[in-house]
Amino acid sequence: MIDKGMADVAAAVAGIEDGASVMIGGFGTAGMPDQLVDALIARGVGDLTIINNNAGNGERGVAALIREGRVRRIICSFPRQNDSHHFDAAYRAGKIELELVPQGNLAARIQAAGAGLGAIFTPTGYGTSLAEGKEVREIDGRHHVLEYPIRADFALVKALRGDRWGNLVYRKTARNFGPIMAMAARTTIAQVAEIVPLGELDPEAIVTPGIFVQRVVAVAPDSASDTRSGDTI
Repeated sequence: MIDKGMADVAAAVAGIEDGASVMIGGFGTAGMPDQLVDALIARGVGDLTIINNNAGNGERGVAALIREGRVRRIICSFPRQNDSHHFDAAYRAGKIELELVPQGNLAARIQAAGAGLGAIFTPTGYGTSLAEGKEVREIDGRHHVLEYPIRADFALVKALRGDRWGNLVYRKTARNFGPIMAMAARTTIAQVAEIVPLGELDPEAIVTPGIFVQRVVAVAPDSASDTRSGDTI
C-alpha cells in the first residue's frame, strides 16, 4: 500500500543533510511552509543552497534559516524588502552568496528542470550584467540568453490538502511556486492542513500529482501567519 504520510515534521525532513540544495515554495509569506522550515532548523543542518522567490521576510521561513546561519547560498529574484534585514546583514558581512535571477527566468528554469530540458533560451536579462559570460543567440530577430535548469535535492512546499498518495490541491495564491518546485526536486516534502482519504480530492482540482511528491505531513494551520499571508485555511 502506498502511504507517503509522515508522523510529524521532524520525520518529514529526515535525510536533509549539510550542503543540500532545497527549494522552498512561497511568494513572500503566502504559501511558505513555515513548519517544515522550522523543522529543518531544528534538525541542525547548514551550508544549504536555498532556492526561493525572495530572501525571507521578518523572522519566519527563509529569514529564520538565514538568521540561524544555515544558508551558504541563495538563488532568488527579490533579495531585499523592507523586512529582509537578516539577508541584508548576512550579505554585507560576506556570509551568504547570492545568485540573482529575474522572476520569470526563475520560474522558467525550475520548469525546465521539471520537464527534463537541458537548457532554455530567454530574452530576459539580455544586455545586462546578468547575461555576462553566457551564450547569446539571435532567435526570430531577438537576442536570447542561454540559461540552465535549476534542480534541487529537496523541495519544501505547502498545500491545502493532500492524500496518502501525495496528490495535492492548493489554496489561491498559496499555490505560487509549489507545483513547479515539486517537479524539479529529487524529494518533495509537502505540508498540508489535512490528509484526506483517497478519492476525496476532485481529480480536476489536483494540481500536483502524487508522482512528484515523496512525503506528506499534516500540520495544524498557524492562523496568525496564514491570515497575514492571505492563504487562510
